[in-house]
Amino acid sequence: MFRSLRENGPALLVPAAWSVVAATVLGLVSTHALFVAHVVMSVLLVAFVVASWRDMAAGALRTWKFVIVAGTPVTLAGVAGFLARGDAVPALAAAVPADALLAVAFYGWLLLPAPAFVDTGRRDPNTARRAVYYVAAACSVAGAGVALVATSPTQVVAGVALVAVGQTAGILAATLLY
Repeated sequence: MFRSLRENGPALLVPAAWSVVAATVLGLVSTHALFVAHVVMSVLLVAFVVASWRDMAAGALRTWKFVIVAGTPVTLAGVAGFLARGDAVPALAAAVPADALLAVAFYGWLLLPAPAFVDTGRRDPNTARRAVYYVAAACSVAGAGVALVATSPTQVVAGVALVAVGQTAGILAATLLY
């Protein structure tokens, strides 16, 4: 059962995570909930990479292992950003660049998977899956660009939605179609 969770969990967690981010941007979910999600994801990332270390030793899986290893401190930057803002624990608010830390987490996860999708596509002999991976990479970069130039929460959510659709399609191609 644990192996099945490791293999299929990302296909559920990716759209769930981006949905929480979008809902937070729109004010439908509290920043405290997003803080808790960052803490939970940090634990899950570490548990996943530890449990899968040997399975992710070569090929595209090795590339994804690097994404997870790099993504852990990116996610922890989000945790630190919320703590620095005082949203999570007001008594811990500090003179730390909270917005910069939160931007590292946000843009980090918008962009980190893009090179791994390209690498996965380059390695996959299946033309249809390869196209999905390349589109996933393009959606990650384009969505980050949309979010970067956004002038309203709705426009930020449009960027997040583009990333979510692309990354979810890429993860589904890897888990369901492989």
